[in-house]
Amino acid sequence: MHRSPGRFLHACLTALLLTGSLVAQTPQPGAEEKIAALEKAVANAQSAGDNAWMLTSAALVLMMTGPGLALFYGGLVRRKNVLGTMMHSFIMMAAVTVVWALAGYSIAFGEGNAYFGGLQYVLLNGVGAAPNAAYAGTIPHTTFMVYQLMFAIITPALISGAFAERVKFTGSMLFMTLWLVVVYLPMAHMVWGAGGLLGAVSGRIPAFDFAGGTVVHITSGVSALVAAMYLGRRRGFGSEAMRPHSVVLSTVGACLLWVGWFGFNAGSALNASGLATSAFVATHFSAAAAALTWMLAEKIVVGKPGMLGGISGAVAGLVAITPASGFVKPLPALFIGAVAGVFCFLMVSKIKAMFGYDDALDAFGVHGMGGTLGAILTGVFATKEVNDLRAGGAMGLVDGNGGQVTNQLIATVIAWVVAIVGTLLVLKVVDMTVGLRTTDQEEIAGLDLSMHGEEGYNLEG
Repeated sequence: MHRSPGRFLHACLTALLLTGSLVAQTPQPGAEEKIAALEKAVANAQSAGDNAWMLTSAALVLMMTGPGLALFYGGLVRRKNVLGTMMHSFIMMAAVTVVWALAGYSIAFGEGNAYFGGLQYVLLNGVGAAPNAAYAGTIPHTTFMVYQLMFAIITPALISGAFAERVKFTGSMLFMTLWLVVVYLPMAHMVWGAGGLLGAVSGRIPAFDFAGGTVVHITSGVSALVAAMYLGRRRGFGSEAMRPHSVVLSTVGACLLWVGWFGFNAGSALNASGLATSAFVATHFSAAAAALTWMLAEKIVVGKPGMLGGISGAVAGLVAITPASGFVKPLPALFIGAVAGVFCFLMVSKIKAMFGYDDALDAFGVHGMGGTLGAILTGVFATKEVNDLRAGGAMGLVDGNGGQVTNQLIATVIAWVVAIVGTLLVLKVVDMTVGLRTTDQEEIAGLDLSMHGEEGYNLEG
């Protein structure tokens, strides 16, 4: 019987398809093992990428303290105090690391109660290469630990801007170290620790603080005001010129802070993800807007925009966006920065003069008040489109959850109270033991010579 070529070809193709289907349905030797190996390879690749980003972020955050903050603060004081001021930042890199390794990490991130972590990680026991699923499931526990250490280093160093040029070195070192234990570690646990009171997902008062608005900036800024008022004004404050000796150094420091802040905020995503990108963008946008609005306000009030105003504005924008960076879109980030620039400018140029306190380097006006502003606005602009922590539920006011603003206000009040009470307690203890305030003679000579026997600049020959 004659068959047409078309029918014959059709029959052949049908036979091939049936054969392929039968082969596909037949279990192939080692298929499950190959799939498992492929899944493991994908997981390892993700872990490697996340770990690389987090170690980079940790280095960026450390750079914020030294050289960033050291140069920023060092340039703002008088020439005779530049080394002494930079030492406040440098010494925290060493002292906080030791405290963190001994017990600090465990108090902040151990599984304890709503206010303090347990002691299972004392001496870093149990902190190894395996991830801690409670915090970051794709990076080694050690990576998470050392990343959080960098936050603990810079926070007490921020306070030193308030009592610059008039505090004993031993007193300041003891104060900042004890302050870390009494104020920072409990706040870190309440906000970021497993089972913490203010945890964003499971806390009794769920508050949003992506990278440290309450933990870092409110606590350090408010504590700075308390310390400045406790120590009193610098000798000659209000009657002698106390201009920055090098805005150049401060500008370099501020630029390093801006770059390092990407590790601070985007790193807080704890992985290399779209959320990290969103926080990165929000951080940059806020800093840019704040730098412009601070200089604009300065132009209107003073008559001329200055470099010092520009870098101060950028830092204010970075501070304000910190709690919101992982929750808000780019345009709200611009708004937060723009408001922070004007708000913090008024705090340091008008409010400080009105009350007459000597916050030498405006730690309270920028960090305390900028952090407060940012924490509250986080409750306004947080959206599930950026960070869906509540599995489709409303996040902030823009999503229809006005109650989040209330939570943010409560968290802010708690941070203020912990900072005020804890700082006063530590100040009293340190003052009664090693003392805090320099003598008039030591202050006149400058901290570089009187505290360290060195000078920042050799102007001879």
